[in-house]
Amino acid sequence: MTEMTRRSFLKTTAGVAAMGAAVPILSGGWPQLLAAEKPGYFEREFGISDALCRKVLAAALARGGDFADLYFEHTIGNWIILEDGQVNRAFSDVALGVGIRTVKGDQVGYGFTQELSEKSMLNAAAIAATIASGVRTKPAGKFSWLETKNYYPLEKLLTAVALEAKLPLVQKLNEKCFALSPLVVKVTANFHDQQKRILVVDSQGGKAEDLQPRDYLTALVVAEKDGRREQAGWNLGGRRDFSYFNQNAIDEIAAKAVHDALLLFDAVQPPAGEMPVVFAPGVTAILLHEAIGHGMEADFNRKKTSTYCTMIGKKVAEPFITIIDDGTIPNLLGSINFDDEGTPGQRTVLVENGILKSYMHDKISARFYKLKPTGNGRRESYQHYVQPRMRNTIMLAGAASAEDIIRGAQKGIYVQNVSNGQVNIGEGDFAFYVSQGRMIENGKLTATIKDINIMGNGPKMLQDITMVGNDLELHQGGTGACGKGGQSVPVGFGQPSCLVKSLTVGGVKS
Repeated sequence: MTEMTRRSFLKTTAGVAAMGAAVPILSGGWPQLLAAEKPGYFEREFGISDALCRKVLAAALARGGDFADLYFEHTIGNWIILEDGQVNRAFSDVALGVGIRTVKGDQVGYGFTQELSEKSMLNAAAIAATIASGVRTKPAGKFSWLETKNYYPLEKLLTAVALEAKLPLVQKLNEKCFALSPLVVKVTANFHDQQKRILVVDSQGGKAEDLQPRDYLTALVVAEKDGRREQAGWNLGGRRDFSYFNQNAIDEIAAKAVHDALLLFDAVQPPAGEMPVVFAPGVTAILLHEAIGHGMEADFNRKKTSTYCTMIGKKVAEPFITIIDDGTIPNLLGSINFDDEGTPGQRTVLVENGILKSYMHDKISARFYKLKPTGNGRRESYQHYVQPRMRNTIMLAGAASAEDIIRGAQKGIYVQNVSNGQVNIGEGDFAFYVSQGRMIENGKLTATIKDINIMGNGPKMLQDITMVGNDLELHQGGTGACGKGGQSVPVGFGQPSCLVKSLTVGGVKS
């Protein structure tokens, strides 16, 4: 790839974004980016100076407001998909633009543009300013860089990894899956890498710049036996350096996907009804995220649509349960050096020893509750406004062994993976599809189960957890994305084994 001038680059990327079309995969080029580990990427590459930011912020506060901020984004994503033994899709996308926000109380004015010219940004700022109708507010005279830790260092920029280095990942994964069983008839392997650069500048003088990697390798396996087909998939990833995707990662993904697909040939449906449910460690924490975590996001509580809106300082679980939301765990998908408002990444204790301690706050909710923001202000892209969102939501380990928990259930089901759920976010009512699990009979794991739903209420489920294991496992996947308010953001989660004394299981009549 030949080197572009900034002007020609802006013209190209803005055109791509406007069309929303796939372009040939980008790799091994982008010479500008090779020097971009130094601070000041957006000024160096796109001419975003402090003087220009002050001018745009002043326009955003031209009719007053509590504060305003600018969110610059430049994201490059690549996909390689192998199916039927061949790489039949490889494409890239580029996002470039700025979102401009004016905040007045709990009201938000928002404008965005794909064009980083002064005129276009001032037009977007004028749209954001319409939320206020008071006296002009003046932005800070100078900006100070936010100093943060780096929870996802890279040995090499993902945009500097050549396509030739990525292709063997999906090819080897395909070969490994077929080699593990003659019953495997189809494999779809997918590698995705994304490099997102952001710059946040606010009217109070804050300035922060970050490079957020995201990548994953996945396999979806279809196996056939006696004319019947079953499928299962697995992935590894997060905010990883490319070197993470080595032969060990390929072997782990292939082994898990093939093993899970073959298990389903022997699966049965359990009896329906109310019964104890044991959740396996790791990926089942998606239910913790969906059915419980959302209820602790501050906007739902500020608007009094969450069960937890009057529960700060009160018991919501047994004393052996502690839940955190942590943006500082290296390389996990939900980790962030700072959030999309420029608040440093941090560890927030939500429930401590069974007592609700905190909600997850952005700047708006923190002002409402007269607290400091917790670093949970996140957005999908420069085209979206900020909301309180989870990062890595985790139930910490307890004291029980997994064997004791299963024995404690006596008769019920053991859930190993869930998918395709529906949640009433504020109240926490949920129905989730169990894609893999086991029966529990006489305190022991027995037959494999599949194709059932579990239903309940998240806050009630949290109260009904009677045992927590000592086997905390953080999900190491890279595909997890949380949807809220029409936006999707990457998140992580984890938990130990735990026993819920009763949930509704939609199996067969006994």
